[in-house]
Amino acid sequence: MSRKTVYNRGVCKMRRRDRCREWPQKAQKHKKSRTMRNDQGMRALCDQIRQTAFDLNGYLRNGHLEKVNENGMAHRLRKIGLAVERQRALQVRDEDGAILGDYFADLFVENCLILELKACKALTSEHVAQVLGYLRASGQRDAMLINFRSSRLEIKKIVLCFLW
Repeated sequence: MSRKTVYNRGVCKMRRRDRCREWPQKAQKHKKSRTMRNDQGMRALCDQIRQTAFDLNGYLRNGHLEKVNENGMAHRLRKIGLAVERQRALQVRDEDGAILGDYFADLFVENCLILELKACKALTSEHVAQVLGYLRASGQRDAMLINFRSSRLEIKKIVLCFLW
């Protein structure tokens, strides 16, 4: 089966159906211990987190520090029965396996979703790049980026697709 690619400004992108068809085979190599592996479970988890973020933002409003929002999200997610780790260390490794350093993700939910919280005027490409680095370092596939400080709550769902 041949793959058709689209070249746009020097970036090679596979067609969506080819990426989705390829994903389960590639995931077998890099499988970590995850409790939710299917897309439906991930969507339900993201919906719960999104609703919790809306509720917390409705109660606290904007203007609080990132740490306050992190504590509030961790507390509320634990209250609804989700497993949450705060300041999870994610090791960055070189090709030969040598440890290069650590990242610290704000929240790690149900061993399958990285939650990065921000308290800034607007989300920028640097914030998205930071989350993509977390995903690559941890070998995870899904993350959410939430900004509590803007006038409207900003939420981005980021999925890392392995294409090699």
